[in-house]
Amino acid sequence: MPRRPRVEKAGFHHVINRGVARDAIFLDEDDCIEFLEILQVAKERYNFTIHSLCLMGNHYHLLIETKYDNLSLIARQINSKYAQYFNRKQNRIGPLWQGRFKSWFVYDDSYLFVLFKYIEQNPIKAKITEKIGQYRWSSSTFVLDGEYLELLDGSKLFDEDIFSILSSDLTGDEIKKLDIFENTKYKYDDKDVVRIKQYSLEEHFLDSKNIAERNKSISRAVSDGYKQSEIADYLGLSRTTVSKINVSKT
Repeated sequence: MPRRPRVEKAGFHHVINRGVARDAIFLDEDDCIEFLEILQVAKERYNFTIHSLCLMGNHYHLLIETKYDNLSLIARQINSKYAQYFNRKQNRIGPLWQGRFKSWFVYDDSYLFVLFKYIEQNPIKAKITEKIGQYRWSSSTFVLDGEYLELLDGSKLFDEDIFSILSSDLTGDEIKKLDIFENTKYKYDDKDVVRIKQYSLEEHFLDSKNIAERNKSISRAVSDGYKQSEIADYLGLSRTTVSKINVSKT
């Protein structure tokens, strides 16, 4: 299966990397400190902003904002430097990471704060802690405790009222948004990132709470390039019904 194209475009990116075979990559406090120091060096070298981060036992999450089309350079610096440190410390050889890092370009600001919540609530989801600010190696705790503030300079975690947003549980709609975000497909058009469809069918119908809203969404989905047959199959309607609804809305 071909790889999803890496989006290098300047902007917000959610970056994840895991240990090979899901093995632990952070064994003690010194490992986490070293990783943060590597992050700081990379930030100064490549001029990007770290908005959110969480270091879990066998993986990490970063939400960064790049100013240049250099995401791969940033990730390569971080991952290679940490792998060198970890292998030397543990007297091991071989790859540390499970393949290439994963990244998602944040093409719509509506996903941004859902990603903040998802990253900062990772320790809660893993049942390590019970609320935001309790996990030692997350950016929300750094802000609350006044640590690593230079690393997080410019982060939206310093925005007013952000912690009231982060502390609320992820809703069902937000979880759906994350799934949509992670499965979005892109193409390149004159160096711009273009979604193959502007919205997925799930997005088109996410907020359709009644028949009238559903019918409007059908028309928008057709305008977005979906076939009436695709929409009918998605909604469990007959193709004739979808066709009639679309004609009535045009």
